[in-house]
Amino acid sequence: MDALRNRVRALEEEIAQLMKQWPRHSAPPGLLLRLEELEEALAEARAALRQEDERAAPSSEATG
Repeated sequence: MDALRNRVRALEEEIAQLMKQWPRHSAPPGLLLRLEELEEALAEARAALRQEDERAAPSSEATG
């Protein structure tokens, strides 16, 4: 699970760095594509992390 948390953090940082380079007007297609790729990877990593968290947390049905 730590690997997933680190992946999420790394992707968030990479997106932040990319946004710092973003031109005010007319972003090059390569930047747009890279942002889309990073956002997709971040969404996938967050979904995987949520699944891991759900598996690790005890079910309320099992405890109640």
